[in-house]
Amino acid sequence: MSYTAPIKDMLFNMEHIAGLEQLTQWPVWSEAGLDTAQAVLEQCAKLNESVMAPLNWEGDKNPSFFKDGQVNTTPGFKDAYRQYTEGGWQGLQHPEAFGGQGLPKTIGSACIEMINSANMSFALCPLLTDGAIEALLTAASDELKTTYLEKLVSGEWTGTMNLTEPQAGSDLAAVRTRAEPQADGTHKIFGTKIYITYGEHDMADNIVHLVLARLVGAPEGVKGISLFLVPKFLVNADGSLGARNDVHCVSIEHKMGIKASPTAVLQYGDHGGATAYLVGQENRGLEYMFIMMNAARYAVGVQGIAISERAYQKAVRYAWDRVQSRPVDGSLPAAGPIIHHPDVKRMLMTMRAATEGCRAMASVAAVAFDAAHHHPDADAREQNQAFYEFLVPLVKGYSTEMSLEVTSLGVQVHGGMGFIEETGAAQYYRDAKILTIYEGTTAIQANDLVGRKTARDGGATAKAIAAQVAQTEASLLASSNADAQAIGRRLKAAREAFLETVDFIASHARSQPNAAFAGSVPYLMLAGNLMAGWQLGRSALVALTPEAQAQDAAFMAAKLNTARFYADHLLSRAPGVRDAIVHGSEAINAMALDAF
Repeated sequence: MSYTAPIKDMLFNMEHIAGLEQLTQWPVWSEAGLDTAQAVLEQCAKLNESVMAPLNWEGDKNPSFFKDGQVNTTPGFKDAYRQYTEGGWQGLQHPEAFGGQGLPKTIGSACIEMINSANMSFALCPLLTDGAIEALLTAASDELKTTYLEKLVSGEWTGTMNLTEPQAGSDLAAVRTRAEPQADGTHKIFGTKIYITYGEHDMADNIVHLVLARLVGAPEGVKGISLFLVPKFLVNADGSLGARNDVHCVSIEHKMGIKASPTAVLQYGDHGGATAYLVGQENRGLEYMFIMMNAARYAVGVQGIAISERAYQKAVRYAWDRVQSRPVDGSLPAAGPIIHHPDVKRMLMTMRAATEGCRAMASVAAVAFDAAHHHPDADAREQNQAFYEFLVPLVKGYSTEMSLEVTSLGVQVHGGMGFIEETGAAQYYRDAKILTIYEGTTAIQANDLVGRKTARDGGATAKAIAAQVAQTEASLLASSNADAQAIGRRLKAAREAFLETVDFIASHARSQPNAAFAGSVPYLMLAGNLMAGWQLGRSALVALTPEAQAQDAAFMAAKLNTARFYADHLLSRAPGVRDAIVHGSEAINAMALDAF
């Protein structure tokens, strides 16, 4: 069950698709070029291949458990976390002012993929800490930043995100956790939060909870929600840990996957109230929490790519090892490895193409994020921000839904052995399912794509992106290479299907919302498919250049073949999805509710 980080593909994306070198023109990242990226990725790979990956199966067999008010993590996790923090990996993307390395997201996201491929249950802990850091950097007072950020950036303390309550899942307007002001400027928190990833564990000295709660007298609905910082242990003036705060884990969930990651139920205020510190301004908590949530949504999309890569690698190894039946073309005199069989190759190519397409899309989104924050030109920052915001629900939604298809195919490649837990293929399938649910289900991502990202501007951003796709399409069609031309034709059909869908969504979102939102998830899948296929089309153009072929002919041939496969087998789905959206809403909404 070993794992090998796909460094070559990651660096290809950074160099040719994302354009990492442009970041070195800005003073903040003058030394964050390809040489730096390669060095960082190689070191990250060593840790994840040798330390994290071997613990993945162990975590599934011996998950975290709750006993006497304490959570005990999987054997080996504490030492792995120590190595992770000592290596400075928690602070990779965070400001040097707080002890981080300040590297761009374009490099950091590749490292996030590696740790999630190696061990997704483990990776959830630093993922949530990253989000907490982002929220505090944006909204916290200088005092809170001074007290908490350096410890979080180093990984000495970990962070959590506390939104969900028993009666309030995605509908945060229903949050009941309350906050009572105190004379010293602090607050007391009372309430219950559920599904809190790493809400309690034994790997770090302190846990910093970011909690949504409602101040006494606050407005109803989401406008009355504030954000509070609640440490597990209070922090003394000198930075040392003080008394235990009134927040306690009362249980952890028993789950179908990511079993080593403790998902806690936290109780606040059973003994007089948990001491809490307001983050930012009152009643702006949801705004601040969305900073953390958007960071997490992108990261969850990368998790989908990561688990797909791990499932693909395992399936390929099994396909080479498993001898079963003579090839249908008679190319072998007797039974041979199943990788010779056309349908097995189809499954493996689907896994590979979907994973590489989503990886390229995520890399492009990451560089847009970096440019949105640091490009010297204000217009360029605005354009990159709009592009990144459009891509986030696609990275999250499409990549995670794709991971279910890929990990399911991984089980299928194994045949009956895939259904047996000991082979390990089933774990990836089980682990992947949560990715389409947490940090906003696929439907929530799709509603965001329809409402905020498409209907709000009449489809202007979507159409501007489609115009960029058309440029790649034209280059492919103008090529003398038959594969490039075929990819161009598929890309053209998918782009046209996308534009027709954008027009339908934009024109119906207000006048016929049930019609528009009935196709929201298919629209997200169509858009994600197009964005991933577009990046692979760009990859094909690179792979055909003499410079690239001279650099690594075998790699470039495989990249071209992968792009062609994606176009023929995945991008070709787009017109049918368009038809279902534009013409299929009536059948969704026609059924009487009592007939279900």
